[in-house]
Amino acid sequence: MKVVITGGTGFVGLRLARRLLEKGSVQNPEGQAAEIDEILLFDQVEPPARPEGLDERVRIVAGDISDRDTVFGLVDRDDISVFHLASVVSGGGEKDFDLAMRVNLHGGLNVFEACRARVSQPRVVFASSIAVFGGAGMPDSVGDNTKQTPQTTYGITKTICELLVNDYTRKGFLDGRSARLPTVIIRPGKPNLAASSFVSGVFREPLNGVDFVLPVRPETVMPLLGYRAIVDGILALHEVPGEDLGDDRAVSLPSLTVTVADMMDALYRVAGDRTLGKIAVEPDPFIEAICASWAQDAYFDRATALGLPREDSLDEIVSYYIEDYLS
Repeated sequence: MKVVITGGTGFVGLRLARRLLEKGSVQNPEGQAAEIDEILLFDQVEPPARPEGLDERVRIVAGDISDRDTVFGLVDRDDISVFHLASVVSGGGEKDFDLAMRVNLHGGLNVFEACRARVSQPRVVFASSIAVFGGAGMPDSVGDNTKQTPQTTYGITKTICELLVNDYTRKGFLDGRSARLPTVIIRPGKPNLAASSFVSGVFREPLNGVDFVLPVRPETVMPLLGYRAIVDGILALHEVPGEDLGDDRAVSLPSLTVTVADMMDALYRVAGDRTLGKIAVEPDPFIEAICASWAQDAYFDRATALGLPREDSLDEIVSYYIEDYLS
């Protein structure tokens, strides 16, 4: 089996690649376990050094996902699975509408069309987002049965791609699944342009002894999930038999609903005797407006029934980050 991961050199993409290497096999289009002989990581630029933990089965290719021929060149076998993670993030999408449409919408369509061109109905996992929900009629808790009225360009593109995954699957072009992600924490490295970037920053910077400016009020509420459960959930959704998903292929991954104050409390509990950077609260109207448009709670009955994982607490997530990146 060949596995393609778009956005493959990003944080989640690399962790997914390493997890696939550990696992060694995935379900093929016929629903049978098949050995992975190639993992192709596709991203807009190639990293300056080869990331750690990748063996000879892994190849890295740089290019533009909005270029149809490039994407078709990636999906060049019938025994293939695709994890489509590439995306312009929320804050970046609000600032550059054309870029969000080119990468998120047209890039996604290229991936689906490339899979449609194969005769095998490849399994495709699309990384969607809880940002598909929004609007004045959004209920207090959102889930797989909630009407989607997103209030960001990012959310709009995710919604459209979810519907395309459903229809391409209904037509028999591919075997699609959309993993609807909450905010993913704790991301190492530098902040990105996602409006939710502060949710990792409020842990990451203080743990690294760096002062941090919090752009939202401590009472801000949001659903989130740790990166280990995110990666395992994406992979588990790939392995679910298609008949267990039915006609709606979008599944809201399990999440923890917490306030920013809860996050800071968990940080202080788990940090122990570490010297932490200070946190200053300085609300940013642009970030707060985007966060206010998002769901503040979520239900995930289908994901639980399908056996998709979730961490038990914020403390567990912080402990994993310290173990994986600071120990």
